[in-house]
Amino acid sequence: MPNNDATTPGRDLVADTVSVLLPLPVPGPYDYRVASGMAVQEGAIVRVPLGSREVTGVVWGQATGEVGHNRLKEILEVRDSPPLAPALRAFVSWVARYTVNAEGAVLRMVLRAPGALDPPKPRIAWRATGEEPERMSEPRRRVLALLADGMPRSQAEIAAEAGVGTGVVKGLAGAGALHQVLLPAHGRQRQPDPETPGPTLSDDQAAAAGELVGAAIRGGFEAFVLEGVTGSGKTEVYFEAIAAALRAGRQVLVLLPEIALSAQVLDRFTARFGAPPAMWHSDVPSRLRRGTWRGVATGEVRVVVGARSALFLPFADLGMLVIDEEHDASFKQDDGVCYHARDMAVVRASLEEIPVVLSSATPSLETLVNVDRGRYRELVLSSRHGGAQMPQVSAIDMTRAGTERGRWLSPPLVEALTATLTAGEQSLLFLNRRGYAPLTLCRTCGHRFACPNCTAWLVEHRHLGRLQCHHCGLSIAPPQSCPSCAAEDSLVACGPGVERLAEEVADRFPEARCEIMASDTMLGPDAATALIARVEAHEIDILIGTQVAAKGHHFPMLTVVGVVDADLGLDGGDPRAMERTWQLLHQVSGRAGRADRPGKVYLQTYEPRHPVMEALVSGDRERFLTQEKAERERAAMPPYGRLAGIVVSGTDESEVRRLANALARRGPRGDGIETFGPAPAPLSLLRGRFRWRLLVKTRREVNIQAALRAWLDPVKMTGSLRLQVDVDPLSFL
Repeated sequence: MPNNDATTPGRDLVADTVSVLLPLPVPGPYDYRVASGMAVQEGAIVRVPLGSREVTGVVWGQATGEVGHNRLKEILEVRDSPPLAPALRAFVSWVARYTVNAEGAVLRMVLRAPGALDPPKPRIAWRATGEEPERMSEPRRRVLALLADGMPRSQAEIAAEAGVGTGVVKGLAGAGALHQVLLPAHGRQRQPDPETPGPTLSDDQAAAAGELVGAAIRGGFEAFVLEGVTGSGKTEVYFEAIAAALRAGRQVLVLLPEIALSAQVLDRFTARFGAPPAMWHSDVPSRLRRGTWRGVATGEVRVVVGARSALFLPFADLGMLVIDEEHDASFKQDDGVCYHARDMAVVRASLEEIPVVLSSATPSLETLVNVDRGRYRELVLSSRHGGAQMPQVSAIDMTRAGTERGRWLSPPLVEALTATLTAGEQSLLFLNRRGYAPLTLCRTCGHRFACPNCTAWLVEHRHLGRLQCHHCGLSIAPPQSCPSCAAEDSLVACGPGVERLAEEVADRFPEARCEIMASDTMLGPDAATALIARVEAHEIDILIGTQVAAKGHHFPMLTVVGVVDADLGLDGGDPRAMERTWQLLHQVSGRAGRADRPGKVYLQTYEPRHPVMEALVSGDRERFLTQEKAERERAAMPPYGRLAGIVVSGTDESEVRRLANALARRGPRGDGIETFGPAPAPLSLLRGRFRWRLLVKTRREVNIQAALRAWLDPVKMTGSLRLQVDVDPLSFL
């Protein structure tokens, strides 16, 4: 069996055999021989043979001795990279145990930039030799005059600074006037300066910042919840803590839930510290990812702002962790290794013995219960920065107000938008539904356009001229006739998406400058940055957005928010539906009135007496949360109980059903533990795979991971069958 003790301090292993963990979903490390004269450390990244191929792994400790020495293969190479720190190796093991996964599957998330393990190639630069060529020209004189300072420059730099073509540089090199020198692969990056003065903080902000700065200086594990109303300046508060960590020579990681949020955070960080942080998310080019990974491992990169995967970077000396918008469901990874980055960030901070900050205007119920239990310390910012007031929230009862046929904006909301345009201010219309319409059907026979690979309707995206599946990515052109009854020109869009809403806005307000802000209209962080800049410059009058418009943005001239379908998200079997809806609508409401102009929020709802709507209108957060806690505790649902979702999937529906039923028959049951199911998943077909779900529910004190391993470890997967475990699920699809 593997040696799982990854907590031993890194040291040279005086042994001729060691165990190596591979980034593969295998039971544990394999033993390898150490070549004569090769020195290896615990945590060293090595290249080893595996069957007929070579793979990169990590020295995990002493050999297990289960395989005879003469049968072991030899380590081929110790890679040119610092060894993984003991705390990171312990974190890999912890995450694997908690999520009921193989350690190698978690290690794969650490070694996700393999090119970073190769020594970076040096840059080629040129320096003047002091000899003049026989033939001199004005461009050549400019180049030689530039290089007279003795500083080597790349060919592109010389051409740009001297105002010449690259052929001039090549000609001088060929004539012997320039000689080649090699420089480090990356020029030294500007480092964030913690001494750059920040803004003047309010008394509340200064008090909260003082607590965080003290924790950064002291070191040691502490968990803080930085809670403040939208616009209260939470970012500036935790910037002070980042400055303290940087002064102490430590590294900092800031996790964000959405790439779209990185633009404003990047700008604010650069303004505060005089240099940008390193970014880490899926849209960062692979070359920059390799450089960031290596810079994090060597300690050269001081601050990383990234998505949830940044949690697995190999920091040399991590000093503080910040989770911004900690309540956001985007921190949950729902495939592969299912983990919640917020919860695992707290674990990593504990293992690294550093402070962690969970920041949000609407903390999750799990976080608030940890505050109640004394595990986290709460720091509260109760008012908006600079004297700005919270917006006035009103519910529009759609059973009375109604809308015109084929339209989605009620008369009170249209009136508010008209007044805002007249005043030269901005508005946000929020609808958490991408595309033009969520459903297309035939008005002749009623045929509905569904995805053949998923249990989902195809969403019309009219600006692309496509019907798309938001689960598997299938995209088709809308047919001219119904595929069921062959009727022509009979297809009709049902329900609104943001594109259809934009069509109505353009018709009602032809002079208004409108723009859609959705994940499929902003292709990458550059597009998000450009759109945000246009809003800030007041080049847009009415912004029409999905949930990416609800989080973290500061638009001083935006005074009205209209939520087109406030009830969306309240239905279904999700036990967190009310909490999530309240959080999302509270966040989007917070975009209004963030400067010196008062804000107003209009919620179009068919249930104005619903507890979520009443809480938003009244602003009585505590009453709502108290009721929500009581309901969860009564039902023994998280955070007062434990859940684990089991999904069986495969390409043969009968095999999937048979395995799911077999699992259910011997599922864990007894004192404090129940197994429910199996049943077809709500998304019973996803990307061509049939899916059945089971759910395990336990009391808090039950070791749910042990029960799951005892139940599932003996199960052997064959053919296309797959089994996925999700401890603490957020999605029940």
